Amino acid sequence: MTKNLTGIESARAVHSIAAAAQSVGVSVQTVRLYELRGLITPTRTAGGTRRYGGEDLARLKQISALIDRGVNLAGIGIILELEAENEVLRQKLGKRTRG
Repeated sequence: MTKNLTGIESARAVHSIAAAAQSVGVSVQTVRLYELRGLITPTRTAGGTRRYGGEDLARLKQISALIDRGVNLAGIGIILELEAENEVLRQKLGKRTRG
């Protein structure tokens, strides 16, 4: 198992940074830049090695698609934050309608 920066364990993070970058078609440096900008947070092994899972790869693909559409990194950060807020609201609304 690996732990991310918040200490949450994850068995799903299995890809190295090189494999993650290759699967999305970007460079390793680009993936590191996305992490530096807070757009992605990979899990880390006890030794500090980055590990990427399916959700991370999906997020990298989403970031890449937004870049292709001309959105800059600051705009991508805002879009990702708004999408996360929308998901929280959807979950709250779903609980309300079920309860």
